[in-house]
Amino acid sequence: MIERLQQVEEHFAEVEARLSDPSVIANVEKFTALTREHAALEPIVKTFRQYKRIIAQIDEDKALLETSTDEDLRTLAAEELDELKKSKAELDAQLPIMLLPKDPNDDKNVIMEIRGGVGGEEAALFAGELFRMYTRYAERQGWHVDIVYANPTTIGGFKEISFTVEGAGAFSKLKYESGTHRVQRVPVTESGGRIHTSAVTVAVMPEAEEVDVEINPADLRIDTYCASGAGGQYVNRTETAIRITHIPTGIVVQCQDEKSQLKNKEKAMRVLRARVNDLAVREQAASIAADRKNQVGSGDRSEKIRTYNFPQGRVTDHRIKLTLYKLEEILNGDLDDFINALITADQAKKLSAAD
Repeated sequence: MIERLQQVEEHFAEVEARLSDPSVIANVEKFTALTREHAALEPIVKTFRQYKRIIAQIDEDKALLETSTDEDLRTLAAEELDELKKSKAELDAQLPIMLLPKDPNDDKNVIMEIRGGVGGEEAALFAGELFRMYTRYAERQGWHVDIVYANPTTIGGFKEISFTVEGAGAFSKLKYESGTHRVQRVPVTESGGRIHTSAVTVAVMPEAEEVDVEINPADLRIDTYCASGAGGQYVNRTETAIRITHIPTGIVVQCQDEKSQLKNKEKAMRVLRARVNDLAVREQAASIAADRKNQVGSGDRSEKIRTYNFPQGRVTDHRIKLTLYKLEEILNGDLDDFINALITADQAKKLSAAD
């Protein structure tokens, strides 16, 4: 590990030197790429330098204990040595994680899609509750949520809703939410008081830039139609809603949230690029690792990842076998316990694979 960290530190020094080169500064693209690399390496290098200082101080204190006859000085050195050993142990655990390859999508914005599955109206209602949960979680993180397309039901749920989440590190946390979310409760439409089980699927995709995904305009069929839902007479008589079909993959994206046809088209293309990119990534991953669906954060939408049990007030994440009895808080956006545990589990698997 130390050898790898030294290599990172040497490369960091090279990047710093290049950033002060006038020819690099004049090249906006190169300068931007190096700035990003510098920002990514800086936390690792700072932590490694702190680690080296601690090691050096430990050696000094040990030498002092071996050679000094001053009891007060020896006592101070022994106390400091205990603290330094604790700090070293923390960094021993932290540094290998910092060296893990970073997901290149972690800093990207997110496209999320929630669809009601088994359970009809009850599933649609829960889809609406999950949308509110993610909206409130995003608010806690300081992120911005923007609806792209919604197909609401008459009793307040959604058959389907897609939306963007924009903010620092959005994908790094929300990527663990992909999968099937199961709800167990007595539906409002149930007169006999029986508990029903319904399911909602959640898809989380990093927003793909135009440079990430090349889409041939000839492969697109674009239809316009009158938007429905809130908005009054204007949306009902003007064809502002957009439906884009990507013919090679059969992917269909709709957007009717904006009153401008151009804005709806821009939003729909953002979602389409993300979905085409997501399809390509999943197909590639499936060909490389047949057991991908068993990995934490695999994003396999057929995987049952979490159960929300209303009678018992509990939520269980089946991937990491974590159960929390705080259903109401979780549905109000308090997802930190689950997401932090999933990140830790993911890091542990990667560290195990790296050994």
